[in-house]
Amino acid sequence: MSKSVVHIFHGDDDSLSAGSHVAERIRQVAAEQGVTLEVFCFGPAQGALSASDSLVRTEYNQQIDELVEAGVPVGACLNAARAAGTEAALLARGINLQFARDAFVRYAVEGATVLSF
Repeated sequence: MSKSVVHIFHGDDDSLSAGSHVAERIRQVAAEQGVTLEVFCFGPAQGALSASDSLVRTEYNQQIDELVEAGVPVGACLNAARAAGTEAALLARGINLQFARDAFVRYAVEGATVLSF
């Protein structure tokens, strides 16, 4: 089975909105196309997982939670979460924490198509 990974890195409004929206749109057709989907939030986008100081960030967080609820694996960097003190909060939301280097190497080994925002 093929795999698509939506890697949301940038924390600007357009990247947060587009990345989370594209992930949802892929989720809607992935199973019927024989594709698995995974989302990985890193860098400024991972920081935005703990912020709701704007409408875009609130909507981004809602979309991420909906993806998790729909069964899409959503990950973030364990080191960054520990450094920011957000490890427990992210885990409580169902976000998988792992070392980013391990996730990125796994994507290469799996032959995943990675879309970055």
